[in-house]
Amino acid sequence: MARVASTMLPLGTSAPDFQLPDVVTGQSISLSTFADKPALLVMFICRHCPFVKHVQDELARLGKDYADRIAIVAISANDAANYPEDAPDQLKAMANELGFAFPLCYDETQATAKAYRAACTPDFFLFDADRRLVYRGQLDDSRPGNDQPVTGRDLRAAIDALLAGQAVNPDQQPSIGCNIKWKPGNEPDYFG
Repeated sequence: MARVASTMLPLGTSAPDFQLPDVVTGQSISLSTFADKPALLVMFICRHCPFVKHVQDELARLGKDYADRIAIVAISANDAANYPEDAPDQLKAMANELGFAFPLCYDETQATAKAYRAACTPDFFLFDADRRLVYRGQLDDSRPGNDQPVTGRDLRAAIDALLAGQAVNPDQQPSIGCNIKWKPGNEPDYFG
């Protein structure tokens, strides 16, 4: 399990567009799918990662708590050939088991993960109504084994501020998780 921090994409960055299949419905999901929502949360997750397993119930709660107010999409970009637990059928089972109230998409080419400069699972990106990045970082301070409760505090505070028309605190901590499992030869160049 390689521990990796999120790249902390610059605030103000425009949300890259994407077109990915929802593993549950088969529907094609893109930025335009969420055009009517005042905010968009993009989460990079997977099924096998211990960091995601640690917070998956909170991700499901967060989805239910904000489903009517913001757009949420989860994306898995892991190499399913080498990590079969992250294949679309397994992701569908995960979404159904946890009762996700948002689409879970599979990024087979890993192009979307690269466009967002995603580094780890979980990795969170919150965009405003103009689809400008206002938050990227951790869900909260909890990590597997550190005895901190999983509350979603940091991400929820950012969402709540955005919905209230307030500035999102720019003091943001990177998410920590398993590295995205890049296909051989497809590793991004943003790790230096």
